[in-house]
This record gives sequence, structure tokens and C-alpha cells, in this order.
Amino acid sequence: MVNELWINLPVKDVIRSKTFFKNIGFSFNEEMCRGSESACMLVGDKKIVVMLFAESILESFAQNPLTDTSKSTEVLLSFDAATREDVDAMAKKVEEAGGDVFAPPADNQGWMYGFAFKDPDGHRWNQLYMDRSKRPTV
Repeated sequence: MVNELWINLPVKDVIRSKTFFKNIGFSFNEEMCRGSESACMLVGDKKIVVMLFAESILESFAQNPLTDTSKSTEVLLSFDAATREDVDAMAKKVEEAGGDVFAPPADNQGWMYGFAFKDPDGHRWNQLYMDRSKRPTV
């Protein structure tokens, strides 16, 4: 049985990435951060770990070349919002922190509202508010 999940992302500059994510409201387990080598970001109430590793370190773990995020997407990381206003506020924080909002806040499928952005390393993220009372039934 799996108890926890850790997501590992390669970054060009750990300190720059950590600053970006702190500026948009994410927290870090400082005991698990290692200067310019890695940072342990905690996401959500369940504190899912997203490890930000210097590219060379992650590439050595993965034993495979890293994706060039300017040319392709390796993953879309999604997180929720409690309200539509939270989505709008996060989009503003991302822009102010230097992220690239490539899909501005908008309605989606009649029951979701969200936006999508690229972090400084080109990893793609989106935030969604979901009104489950409006979700179509199958």
C-alpha cells in the first residue's frame, strides 16, 4: 500500500523557484531544503511534497534526459481553489511573481473555473474551482 506521493521537478535555479512558489503562497519544509540543490515544497492540506531539484541532480536520479519544457509538456500539475475569487487572486499573484499565465481565468465545461500558468522553469500548472452542484451527470 502506498502511504505518500512525492512529485519531483527539475529546476534550473532552486532558489529562484523557491522564491517564486513562496510568493504565490506555497510553503516549504525548511529542514528538507538543501540550498541550491533542492527544496521541499508542501502543497495543500495533505501537504503533498513537490521536490524541486537542481536539473543535474534529478537527471542523475531519473537516469534519463529531462524534458525541454519550452518544446513539450511532461505533466500538468493541478490544484484546487475554494472560490472563483481565489482563482482570480492566484492568477494575479502568479503574474506578479513572474510566472506566465498562458490561460487566463475562465469558465470551463459549465462547472469549473480556472486558469493555467508556467512556472519559471516552464512546468505547467492549473488551478480550478469546481462547482460540483453544476457537474453534469453521465
